[in-house]
Amino acid sequence: MKKARIKTPLGIAELCGNSDGLISVKVMDAGSVTSEIPSELKTAATQLASYFKGELNEFSLKLNPQGTDFQKKVWKQLEKIPYGTTTSYLQLSRELGDKKAIRAVAAANGKNPLWIIVPCHRVIGSDGSLTGYAGGLYRKKWLLDLENPPKQQSLF
Repeated sequence: MKKARIKTPLGIAELCGNSDGLISVKVMDAGSVTSEIPSELKTAATQLASYFKGELNEFSLKLNPQGTDFQKKVWKQLEKIPYGTTTSYLQLSRELGDKKAIRAVAAANGKNPLWIIVPCHRVIGSDGSLTGYAGGLYRKKWLLDLENPPKQQSLF
């Protein structure tokens, strides 16, 4: 497994993967960055940098997250949430075919190993509230603001 650490506006992101794809992206508050990024991770590092600059709104990477079949099903559904939009845990459960699975869907969402790439930050509470986020709610708000900045009001 190859690893690399890159600087982002929200902390240090650790990328892990191999020739089969990107396995995980985690965010940390501090740490050192990698001087040379392994070839298996260069595209992911480049796309993340473009995302943070506001130049990329859809990732095209080979992914290889590790989890249960149910978790992978939830993560696949998360990938369908368009840039700049949000959905609720309840809506996600309905889209997966079982509105009663809301807690299991929320738990799988919380175990998402691919920070930002699989956009779990786009899932909010049914009442519009920012609910749990493994990276911290301030990061979730920052990411949602990046993807959907406030519109400038016209004075006239």
